[in-house]
Amino acid sequence: MNRTGEARGPIAIDPVEPIPIERQGPAAGSRLRIAQVAGPFEPVPPRGYGGTERVIDALVRELIDRGHEVTTYAAADSEVPGRLIATVPEALRHAGLDEDGSGYVLETAMRVLDDASQFDVIHSHLEWSSLFLSRATTTPTAFTFHGRLDRPWATGLLQRTRGSLVAISEHQASAHPDLDWAAIVHNGLDLTSSPWRREGGQDLCFVGRVAPEKGVIDAVEVAVRAGRHLRVAAKMGPLPEERDYFENVFKPAIKGRDVEFVGELSSDERAQLVSESLASLVTGVWPEPFGLVVIESLAAGTPVLGRRVGALPEIIREGVDGFFGDDPEHLAFLVDRVAALDRKAIRESVVDRFSAKRMADGYEEVYVRAIERARAR
Repeated sequence: MNRTGEARGPIAIDPVEPIPIERQGPAAGSRLRIAQVAGPFEPVPPRGYGGTERVIDALVRELIDRGHEVTTYAAADSEVPGRLIATVPEALRHAGLDEDGSGYVLETAMRVLDDASQFDVIHSHLEWSSLFLSRATTTPTAFTFHGRLDRPWATGLLQRTRGSLVAISEHQASAHPDLDWAAIVHNGLDLTSSPWRREGGQDLCFVGRVAPEKGVIDAVEVAVRAGRHLRVAAKMGPLPEERDYFENVFKPAIKGRDVEFVGELSSDERAQLVSESLASLVTGVWPEPFGLVVIESLAAGTPVLGRRVGALPEIIREGVDGFFGDDPEHLAFLVDRVAALDRKAIRESVVDRFSAKRMADGYEEVYVRAIERARAR
C-alpha cells in the first residue's frame, strides 16, 4: 500500500551491467576505486529531510575532488556526481512505500557484492545490513553507522564483522568500548555556502521529524514558556503510528498556540529559515549519535538550545554555541541569553570543525588502512 492507502505493484529492479573497470589495486598517488553504498529510501542528496544521504553526498563530492573514482549505489533519482548505480527506480519514500523495505536493502547489498571485485574498498552506509558484506567478499570494507548502537543484540554482530567499523561520534562508540573501532569520524558537510546572519530574528525554530523521540512537543512548550513564535520544519513519517502521532498528539499540541508548521523544506529553504531564527531547539530526549541539524544551525550562526544527550556535547560548546537545559522550563529560561552570543564566531568554528574536508581526511585513512590490512593477510 502507498501512503494514500491505494494498492500499488512492486517497485521493479532491473539488472545492472557489470562496471567495466580493470582492477589493479590502488592507482599511483593513492587514487582509489571506492564504492559508496546508500540505502534505497531517500535520493542522494535528499530533497528534504535525510541526514545520512546529505553526508554521503558531501563525502562523494570531496573524494571525487581529490581524484578518487567513486561509484555510488543509490536510488535512480539521486543526483550524486561520479558513477551512479541505480538500486531502485525511485527513492522508496518518494515512491510511497509505507511498509518494510528491508528486501530492497538486501537487494542493494547483493548488487554491491556482484561488483565487489571491481573496487579497492567498499564503504557501506546500510546500517546493520552492512555487516555481512565483509564476510561475503575479499574486497576491503568499511561501515559507518548513522543510528543508535545500544541494542541488546548489537555486540555479537559487531564483534563478528571483518570490516572496518567507523563511529560518527565518541558517544556512539562508547556503547561498545571493547570493539576495535577503525576510527571515529564526525559527520561533515560543505557548510561554507550556508546563509547566515550576524544578528538573528525573534523567532525560534525546530527542524527534524514529528516523532516523540525528537522532542517536538517539548520544543512547543519551550516556545510557549518563552513567549516566542515557533516555526516547525519537520518531516511527517508515512507509517500508521507516525501519522497517528502527527494527527492525535502534535496537531492538538499546537492548536491555539503561536506555532507555525511549515512542513518538510528543501535544503535551501531550511537553511534560510534557520538563519533567520533567534535559536534552534534540539529538544529530543534520545541519544543522538551525531546531530546534523545542530551543525547546520551553527553554520547559519544560529545558536542551539538543547538537552545534554548523545553526541551534542561534542558539537555544542556551552556558552559559546548555545546552552544545555534539563527540561522545557530550563530551556525557556535560557532563550533570552542566546542573543548575546557571537554568531560570526559560531559559524566560523563549525565550518572548520565539521567540514566535508575533515570528514574525507578521516575516511581516506580508514580506506588505506583497510587495504593495507587486506594485503597483509
